[in-house]
Amino acid sequence: MFGETFNESGVMMPRYSRKESKCDEAQLKWFESAMERIKKATGARTQVQLAEVLDVRQSSISDAKRRCSIPSEWFLRLYRSHGLNPDWLSEGNEPVYIHDNKAKIPADILLREAPGASSRMNSRGRVVQVSTMAGADKDGTVWVPNPTEELSMPESLCPPKLAVVKVNSAAMEPAIGFGSFVGIDQARLEHPDGALCALHFPHQGLVIRRVFMQGNTFLLKPDNDKHMDLTIPAEEMSKRMVGQVVWVLQQLV
Repeated sequence: MFGETFNESGVMMPRYSRKESKCDEAQLKWFESAMERIKKATGARTQVQLAEVLDVRQSSISDAKRRCSIPSEWFLRLYRSHGLNPDWLSEGNEPVYIHDNKAKIPADILLREAPGASSRMNSRGRVVQVSTMAGADKDGTVWVPNPTEELSMPESLCPPKLAVVKVNSAAMEPAIGFGSFVGIDQARLEHPDGALCALHFPHQGLVIRRVFMQGNTFLLKPDNDKHMDLTIPAEEMSKRMVGQVVWVLQQLV
């Protein structure tokens, strides 16, 4: 059913034949296990989210399920986008990650579930990368994460395009304290009045503020009165917006 080949980066890629006959029990078991690893490693919980992560049509997911076959191109995309090891995705062989700037998280941590037959989504843990607010290139025009540590989170709090940062400012206290961990959904680029948004400023990195539209400008307002309001022209909002803050993890006392 499958063999091995290598991509242009020298990464071993699974290779599969496309058998149109109904898949047998062994094929189905392999397919379901591999797809479960893909879903857990990317945080995709629905077919819509999975299609978005893989950059394919939903019908392609259905076709793969019907054939019990995963195109090698999907493994290559996940290697490029998430640093995931194709051999782990296909067969469960560690390490999970092989990309240089991704941590090698053991599969038993990534796929950890609470014991018992009735485990819930909130019981499942996922280890996520935590970036600095400055990002990998502080002077760049686009914010790129710079992972410096890891954090274990419930899988239900890990959307496919999640970015986690450690806050280095007191501007949003008390809602978001200095040193808090903040989850940013980079798929949520809308900015209704009062929403907590993460925006990128060259030479500064990420800034988290409440956003309000005022005529042809946006007011970026801190919760802490000791910090100044910021304003940006409305036409700059789309290029500065990184995503909405969807959760905050901090110690209350």
